[in-house]
Amino acid sequence: MTDKHYDAVVVGGGHNGLVCSFYLADAGLKVKVLERRSIVGGAAVTEEFHPGFKNSTASYTVSLLNPTVIKDMHLKENGLEIIKRPISNFLPINDSEYLKVGGSLESTQKEFQKFSEKDANILAEYYRRIENVADVLRDLTTKTPLNLKGGYINIAKTIFDLVPIARKTSELQEDLFNLFTKSAKDFLDSWFESDHIKACFGFDSIVGNYASPETPGSAYVLLHHVFGEVDGEKGAWGHAVGGMGSITQLMKSACEEKGVEISTNTPVEKILIKNNKATGVMLEDGTQIFADKVISNLNPKLLFKKLVDENDVEQEYRRKILNYKCGSGTFRMNVALSELPDFNCIPGKEISEHHKSGIVIAPTLTYMDQAFTDAKQYGWSKNPIVEMLIPSTVDSTLAPEGKHVASLFCQQFAPTLPGNKSWHDEKVNAANTIIETVNRFAPNFKDSILGMSILSPLDLEEKLGLIGGDIMHGVMSLDQMWAARPVFNYGDYKTPVKNLFICGSGTHPGGGVTGLPGKNSSREILKA
Repeated sequence: MTDKHYDAVVVGGGHNGLVCSFYLADAGLKVKVLERRSIVGGAAVTEEFHPGFKNSTASYTVSLLNPTVIKDMHLKENGLEIIKRPISNFLPINDSEYLKVGGSLESTQKEFQKFSEKDANILAEYYRRIENVADVLRDLTTKTPLNLKGGYINIAKTIFDLVPIARKTSELQEDLFNLFTKSAKDFLDSWFESDHIKACFGFDSIVGNYASPETPGSAYVLLHHVFGEVDGEKGAWGHAVGGMGSITQLMKSACEEKGVEISTNTPVEKILIKNNKATGVMLEDGTQIFADKVISNLNPKLLFKKLVDENDVEQEYRRKILNYKCGSGTFRMNVALSELPDFNCIPGKEISEHHKSGIVIAPTLTYMDQAFTDAKQYGWSKNPIVEMLIPSTVDSTLAPEGKHVASLFCQQFAPTLPGNKSWHDEKVNAANTIIETVNRFAPNFKDSILGMSILSPLDLEEKLGLIGGDIMHGVMSLDQMWAARPVFNYGDYKTPVKNLFICGSGTHPGGGVTGLPGKNSSREILKA
């Protein structure tokens, strides 16, 4: 690779890097994407993990991907197919009881009636109130946050963006305040009486969030997972046929059609900075690539810890970014199965609607709280939180006929193990705990496993650049959101280094496969 000059060079070919590149190229810029791995997509890739079996490697389900991004990049016209879950979630509680959530209001109310008539009756009102808040915040996710250093025009624009909230009812404003400040438990306690029903909703509060549902602010994380939609159905979740990699491969094609140059197996050694201005990058092989603008799709902490010399950025910003909190407590497995799980509470190994849903093993908020407490003390719980999806029930491209693949997305595994232990030594033990947990509810599960891949928090960091295994590129706490993501007054995708920008999930509006950090950042980059 010879030295070249581009209008923009993007470090990291994850989905936000691809989205940002697309919009920049669509505006006429000459763009270069540099990806360390052999495949673009970041955490949203599909890879074979056992002969004949493939699955999404890390990110595993679709809802939050912004409809405008889908439309602008022509993803559906070029083959993107998303299959909605028939029901959202299935919670096995014990050998005879379970809850199914989603499908329709009426069917969910019928399920709730098994545990609480009161909760069934209030469900419609709960949905209405949550959706009203989500509608307001959905709009803000597409806006650039306030930067007080941006002058009066910037402040005036932010005030204008916040006017819709000021005009809303006091009911909505109070709900918004509660969701931003309360724990998920306190918020759900104010609505429901059944512990199992609270667990249905409370699970979302700890997804990608190394915290207890009793942690103040965890209610917001619950809300964050309501922002999405599939084919116009708000709050719905689905599976991308071919796995999450089908999305990012279509994004790659869309970028290349706009003239974006994409290089894989091309690790960056450092950002070139002169007189507080980014001028390009140097690759590990010594090649220098120059650009008017340098955009990082990496975790912001990783960017300034590894690629920016400590003397090339103001020290106060560096101090803050190195204290940016990361670590989502995520442990990720893919398993190849000879047959479907046969649950004690709903016997049967033929494909049923519960096999096509998100299968959540976390029957109460107390169970989730204990898992977090155990993780802090021991590294992980003997009763871990497990969400299992079996995408091969709706997608025959992932496994041989009659066989299946399952994604195990597990929460509350300490980013750093206590006692100087290493995840490289302990991950098989943790995986066995997860398998035994599922086996208690579906006793054929363990014997049906043909092969597996295991990604501990450390593996996620080393393979995908997710510091502490943080799938969100940084903790989604209120002190690291909006204008403070990743650092206060730098929520506008800029950094103290001129012409160095950030476009990944470590910026507003945060984690998930949304494409919004990439889209929003491209708008600000084009203005700069």
